[in-house]
Amino acid sequence: MNALAATNRNFQLAARILGLDSKLHKSLLIPFREIKVECTVPRDDGSFVSYIGFRIQHDNARGPMKGGIRYHPEVDPDEVNALAQLMTWKTAVANLPYGGAKGGIGCNPRELTVSELQRVTRVFTQKIHDLIGIHRDVPAPDMGTNSQTMAWILDEYSKFHGYSPAVVTGKPIELGGSLGREAATGLGVVFATEFLLDEYGMSIANMKFAIQGFGNVGSWAASFIHQKGGKVVAVSDITGAVKNPNGIDIPALLKHKEKAYSLKDFEGGDAMDLNDVLVHECDVLIPCALGGVLNKENAADVKAKFIIEAANHPTDPEADEILSRKGVTILPDIYANSGGVTVSYFEWVQNIQGFMWEEEKVNYELKRYMKRAFNDIKAMCHTHNCNLRMGAFALGVNKVARATVLRGWEA
Repeated sequence: MNALAATNRNFQLAARILGLDSKLHKSLLIPFREIKVECTVPRDDGSFVSYIGFRIQHDNARGPMKGGIRYHPEVDPDEVNALAQLMTWKTAVANLPYGGAKGGIGCNPRELTVSELQRVTRVFTQKIHDLIGIHRDVPAPDMGTNSQTMAWILDEYSKFHGYSPAVVTGKPIELGGSLGREAATGLGVVFATEFLLDEYGMSIANMKFAIQGFGNVGSWAASFIHQKGGKVVAVSDITGAVKNPNGIDIPALLKHKEKAYSLKDFEGGDAMDLNDVLVHECDVLIPCALGGVLNKENAADVKAKFIIEAANHPTDPEADEILSRKGVTILPDIYANSGGVTVSYFEWVQNIQGFMWEEEKVNYELKRYMKRAFNDIKAMCHTHNCNLRMGAFALGVNKVARATVLRGWEA
């Protein structure tokens, strides 16, 4: 099942739990606006190349729309639509005053030079500058983009609208980026894990963790788990996989990856098959990479008691059912990986105020926001007698539906 079908399915189930009016139900599903633009730029060799850029703005009932911009050759409109919709529910769950958006350019950033990437980014910004904005739609980095991309968007946008640091988040610190933003998603995953384990009278210390994906989110999550006394017994990324039943030395693995650009040949553990990390013997499994990695083929073999969804949509609905029958508790992506967008919100707030926070304040506020969201989800599960995923979706959909009705959508 693709991402859009799965997101729609979760929305339909949440709408049924809440007893949503059918007209409102339909209105909430349809995106507010879909933008598609042509981006033609000169390459360094003098030839010209054309790409399609797009932005899906899903909902603005609760505030400006918010979501990443990705550069990827196979940008699937359905997936982007699903991710924009997911951002609407995610920001509502996290209690941030935003709606959802997503976008990008159908190019392969690895095949472009830095100057070509800059030209593509500037042309894209020129085409959409009047449809994004501090109080309209605030982009952020995503797959294939980074803080440098955001700096270019900020500069190009500012040519039309004056200096506007709050128009994008995930910027370099020197241009108004927030301290703590880089580690935010990983740290949020660890806070979410702590809150969940606490419900069962457990803590991170001495629990065994398997982490699939060792990019930004996975490496930060592994570092914080290691610091808190948890045992990371298996780690994988696209370059390889490592296991150690006594716990991997995460700082040593990070140093090895920095030098070798790979997890292969790490001396502090044994190599293993990439796909085996998902079914490795552990207490907590944290998928931090791609969507759809837990499916009907491997779900029955998962040995973890808890799954923390740090990636977007890592669990297929079929796997969801198999895992719940096994008694596995899943903390859904819509909440578990919301640390990144929460600190993006803090960055936006700091830029609007022109007053920057210390990192301690950023992390303190992140923990406070995530704790409140966890308690809200728990209350929703209790009210509707449902699992954490449905509790989170019902919470998000209910907040957006309430805001839509209060604003007088039928007028």
